[in-house]
Amino acid sequence: MKNVIKKPTKTISGVAPLAVMLPPRKCEHGACLYCPSLNAPQSYTPESPAVLRAKACEYDPYRQVLARLRAFKGMGHPTDKIELIIMGGTFLSFPVEFQYDFVKKCYDALNGRKSKDLDSAKKLNEKAKNRCVALCIETRPDVCSDSDIVRILDFGATRVELGVQAIDDAIYKKVNRGHEVKDVVDATTRLKKAGFKIGYHIMPGIYGSNPKKDIKMFKKIFSSKNFKPDQIKIYPCQVLKGAGLESLYYGQEYVPYTREQVAELVIQMLKLTPRYCRIMRIMREIPPAFLIAGIKNIDMRKDIEEVIRKRKMNIDEIRFREIGFALRDKRKVDGRIGIKKTVYKASGGKEIFLEAVNREGILFGLLRLRFEKDKKVPAMVRELHVYGPSVNLGKKDEQKWQHKGLGRALLDKAEEISRKSGRKAIRVISGVGVREYYRKLGYELDNKGIYVEKLL
Repeated sequence: MKNVIKKPTKTISGVAPLAVMLPPRKCEHGACLYCPSLNAPQSYTPESPAVLRAKACEYDPYRQVLARLRAFKGMGHPTDKIELIIMGGTFLSFPVEFQYDFVKKCYDALNGRKSKDLDSAKKLNEKAKNRCVALCIETRPDVCSDSDIVRILDFGATRVELGVQAIDDAIYKKVNRGHEVKDVVDATTRLKKAGFKIGYHIMPGIYGSNPKKDIKMFKKIFSSKNFKPDQIKIYPCQVLKGAGLESLYYGQEYVPYTREQVAELVIQMLKLTPRYCRIMRIMREIPPAFLIAGIKNIDMRKDIEEVIRKRKMNIDEIRFREIGFALRDKRKVDGRIGIKKTVYKASGGKEIFLEAVNREGILFGLLRLRFEKDKKVPAMVRELHVYGPSVNLGKKDEQKWQHKGLGRALLDKAEEISRKSGRKAIRVISGVGVREYYRKLGYELDNKGIYVEKLL
């Protein structure tokens, strides 16, 4: 009898996302108005599921990773392709020695043995049973300097999520955010030039905004060359116990959006999202005991997508079009695939978004290619991802779409485009656990041990 996978959507996009929580630490700028000041990692509550799991491991990263690996295996999920996510505050504000030790312990747990230093742990992970194919770090836009970026490249990070919330300086002042829109612009540019995939956290209904302003800001995120993130998490503002917003709510100075307002707002945002961007999440998982006011439904996305399908609306954002969700919903899928190209300008460079799609627009894989203005700078592959339920390394499954050469086809296309543009080399920001894959395709690790490269 075939094993039944519990919570199949966990690995439906091709990797197993494994979150590791940082210990509680106050932000150096103070507290944002919407953020609870409780004995928990920043922006979380003491009873958030991820916090409870981390507390049970005394916030030790090694123990947290081992516990999550056991949980994945218990649910029947493959664990050979892990996307590691470090969450729970501004990681880059912790002491540098702590950062290196934290990341090393994560790799050690994946490797099943302790290494003498981070470089040794990364090298071991290239061929480990549980490979880190992507590493995500969350940070504030003002804690993302050139030296910070050098360090996170050294960690093996491939994705950075910025707490943007709103792109409005007046709102930032109202909520005590502690930075400006300029910091968002600068961080986005530096990260894209370094090859990172970039995610924004945005907060509809933040104090000082309204639905009209939320939509105006969302449109600007994709119309202005200064922004254009690859991913977005939509976290509507809620009133949490222990947050400064609590007293404004009781004083009737702040009222969170209703469920109906948020649903309509999110539908508009999904319609406005270009095909190169993925809406990662909608809603945060806040334990009811800590929610003073705001939406309680954490499964709101499911209801919204049902409305979209009933209205037969055209949605281009990535997650809505992924093959894994089409298979989950038992939709008939045309397996004839072609490569579609979308070109746009962002952060001083040219972005080329390649996607393996069928005629209905269902997405099987994607590649993000970036050109800087200076042709001497190598072409940069910021992401290569084949979608569909995760398949173990070295295995094939006729009912699934991983390991069937789509990644190679997308990469071949990127190389061809780069060659024709006059680039002499192409480099990839590769997760440590994917380096072996690129080596088989003629790529080599650069002399700094950061990117994999190939002469064209």
